[in-house]
Amino acid sequence: MCLAVPGRIVRIEGDTGEIDFGGVIRKANISMVEAKVGDWAVVHAGFAIEIMDEEEARDTLRLWNEVLKSESAPSR
Repeated sequence: MCLAVPGRIVRIEGDTGEIDFGGVIRKANISMVEAKVGDWAVVHAGFAIEIMDEEEARDTLRLWNEVLKSESAPSR
């Protein structure tokens, strides 16, 4: 399964952006999107593949958190 996760761009240098994934900063290639610091980017395999608005990004992260919580709940 392939996953793409939204993160906020906190720094840009050339074609590389530093992306904040909830406090974890990772570098990603941003050459495929028009991005600026403060944008939310969907990142997959080290590449930003889409820019999304903050509301959509936060909704996506909220849904991910719900899935993770349900997966970690004890089985009955």
